[in-house]
Amino acid sequence: MAFEIERKYLIEYPDLNILESYPKSDIAQTYLKTNDGMTSRVRKRTSEGVTKYIFTEKKRITDVKCIENERELSAVEYEELLKLADTERRTVIKTRYCVPYNGRVVEVDIYPFWSDRAIAEVEMESEDEEVCLPDFIKVIREVTAERAYKNASIAKKIPDDC
Repeated sequence: MAFEIERKYLIEYPDLNILESYPKSDIAQTYLKTNDGMTSRVRKRTSEGVTKYIFTEKKRITDVKCIENERELSAVEYEELLKLADTERRTVIKTRYCVPYNGRVVEVDIYPFWSDRAIAEVEMESEDEEVCLPDFIKVIREVTAERAYKNASIAKKIPDDC
């Protein structure tokens, strides 16, 4: 059992010229049907021409902390699990930039349906740890506790043309 402790921020759409100097991944994230209070998803993550498939289960403990279990999948396992997709949610497509900063990695997620904002996440060692972000990331507000900005919620509200 592993814990994930992270803070999430709604940010102004960042300068992609700056972000392009950092490692990036293209992510397709599909949520699965569950009945036990867990959130389950499969993720296809492609970076530098290499694709990995990951199964993740999360159970929220607090707004900042959750139990998270992940394991890598084969492409065949991934395709089989896609058959269990939650039909009330769409696959979330995003580009993630990983920005090393102050001993942490700031993950900046760019979604194709937003042109004015993005999400920045920072994983931490403890819930009371202070978070610092690079100057080029302009925070609108912290959204760690706002369910609407969880990817599982975003998957229910993706515009039809995306």
